[in-house]
Amino acid sequence: MKRTAVGWHVELEFQEDDQHTRAVALVRLPDGTEVRAHGHASRHRVDSNQPRVGEEIAGARALNELARQLLARAQDEIDAESGHRRVT
Repeated sequence: MKRTAVGWHVELEFQEDDQHTRAVALVRLPDGTEVRAHGHASRHRVDSNQPRVGEEIAGARALNELARQLLARAQDEIDAESGHRRVT
């Protein structure tokens, strides 16, 4: 069996204010395409200001959405190759 090393580059960027954190996750695939997803977190006004927690939540949500998109993309490619159509 031939083994090939493949790498993906994933980036996370955040925009924050006192109560909101927005994250953008981006993955660059070996064929040059990019998949982008967003995540959001809000701090309740009575909670202490903990920016890292907002980043973790927003980042996790963006990565979760990125994973969902990659799974859907893979399924579309499998269906196209096999001739099957996904029923929605």
